[in-house]
Amino acid sequence: MNYRSLGRTGLMVSELCLGAMTFGGKGMFAVVGKLTQSEADKLVAKALDAGVNFFDTADVYSEGDSEIFLGKALGARRKDIVLATKVRGKAGPGPNEVGLSRKHVVEAIDASLGRLGTDYIDLYQIHGIDPAVPIDETLRALDLVVSAGKVRYIGCSNLAAWQIMKALGISERHGWPRFDSLQAYYSIAGRDLERDIVPMLADQNMGLMVWSPLAGGFLTDKFASGTGPEDARRAKFDFPPIDKERALKCIAVMKEISGARGATVARVALAWLLHQKVVTSVIIGAKTEQQLDDNLKSIDLKFSSDELKRLDEVSTLPPEYPGWMLQRFNTR
Repeated sequence: MNYRSLGRTGLMVSELCLGAMTFGGKGMFAVVGKLTQSEADKLVAKALDAGVNFFDTADVYSEGDSEIFLGKALGARRKDIVLATKVRGKAGPGPNEVGLSRKHVVEAIDASLGRLGTDYIDLYQIHGIDPAVPIDETLRALDLVVSAGKVRYIGCSNLAAWQIMKALGISERHGWPRFDSLQAYYSIAGRDLERDIVPMLADQNMGLMVWSPLAGGFLTDKFASGTGPEDARRAKFDFPPIDKERALKCIAVMKEISGARGATVARVALAWLLHQKVVTSVIIGAKTEQQLDDNLKSIDLKFSSDELKRLDEVSTLPPEYPGWMLQRFNTR
């Protein structure tokens, strides 16, 4: 396993992160996975043995069961890993058990700590923006939980580049902890964040955690013909949205490379992300040990310059303003 620095923190995390969204299977997350505690234990143990030291979950995954299952699976090895969770979603029936108000943040962290069976979170992330709460109010709440020793670092997820920059400016002005990482959707079939977010991350030295690197399961051998099996996750939960025609062109090229390399299409998709300099860690969310084994092998798949060129050409974003104009000013 290889390790990369999470932004400017100096915290070294494995380039593959095990996501726990498949643990539990309650509510809307049942379609993602319904792993039992014993199944989660096996996946976590296999990941740890492979050198994975980065684990991600959220308080809303399976109504909190994901955090419970992950905490129990880690057990005494919790001290050896970097643990990340999130706050923002509906965590209970009350009107204040949701969002990013100071009240909810300071209560949600305690609830997550209890479910995970730990006294601190390494990386506490806001799961998205809350339009009802000014970002400075949320950042002050995060400063409180960091000052209390309950959180080591803070991050964000699913924010626009301008929202992140606004938050960084506020944190700098007040001397509060700043977002050290972004968790965002990124795949060879969905490179949208390269327009504004990737340059911003590089400029601000922030880490990038990638969610749904296989585009909700679309970037696998199952969908090479355009349609997948009825029991596939995409058949029940068509998310994240992608340009499927463009994605199929990517799969065609990946299938040629995977055949020549004796790898799966999924492994090629993960390896492509690991070749992107901006990526810190790719979140993998396996349902079976076989899937996890295949995902873990992606770290050993190194592309030639010709293969990278082919993958880039088939997946590159169409030019948009102001991007094509900015390119004209890249040289003097």
